[in-house]
Amino acid sequence: MLRLLPLALILALAGCDKPAPRTMKLAPVPQPSLPVEKVVAPSTRTQPITWDATEETFRLGTTPLKSVRMWTFDGASDGFVLAGGVTGLAQKAGLRLTNQTPDPALRSPSNLEINGARGSLVLVRLTRKQASPAWDGSLYYTTATHGESQGFFAKPVMGGSPAVNETLILAYDMTHPMGGGDDWTTSLISQIRLDTDDSPGGAFVIRQIAVTENPGREALGLKPAPKPPEAAKAEPEKAVEPVKSKTEKATPEKPKAKSEKAEPAKKAETKPAAKP
Repeated sequence: MLRLLPLALILALAGCDKPAPRTMKLAPVPQPSLPVEKVVAPSTRTQPITWDATEETFRLGTTPLKSVRMWTFDGASDGFVLAGGVTGLAQKAGLRLTNQTPDPALRSPSNLEINGARGSLVLVRLTRKQASPAWDGSLYYTTATHGESQGFFAKPVMGGSPAVNETLILAYDMTHPMGGGDDWTTSLISQIRLDTDDSPGGAFVIRQIAVTENPGREALGLKPAPKPPEAAKAEPEKAVEPVKSKTEKATPEKPKAKSEKAEPAKKAETKPAAKP
């Protein structure tokens, strides 16, 4: 009996070395995945004006457009400031804009002193990076005699409302703006302002901005600008007779002289002398 005890003890200890029974783990419940954002391939809109990266100039067909002033944002903001958002530098070149408030405004440096008669075509090459509900595209400008207002601005006559990842050129014909008449072409331009979107959320990369010589609407493939309405001709004022007061007596008109000939004087009658 005593000899069996060590054997039982050995068997009991051996049983302690066995692994614990495994519990079956259930597969995790699948969670709904986040919607995958549609990737839009980069594209460039076909336009009469293009950017020549080799020569660093804008071209109309094969003809280069002579620049009066140009900004390329190559590693710098070139003095442009965004009100209503934040700016940064793009990876290769360009100024990145992120609009955070309604009606954001990108302003150039001041005191540009651009001769509007020499450069009346403004070109903005940009790429949209994020969508926004409302596109604007207005270009305002200031001179020594006026600031920013609805009386002096333009809309692009070429390009507009870019899609996400689309690169295009906005062209502003400042000889026929929406407001201002010939003010641009007869002034020194102090500053320009670009309004991309009219709502927050959008993002852009501004590639280049240039003020160039204007080849004319026909060369740009545009319709002739509508003629301004002619000013109405003022009719000559009629002479107004003075109104006489009630107490004032009317002056009687003088009778007109008669044109009748005066009758010849009658001869004096001679009576016969009395008889004595």
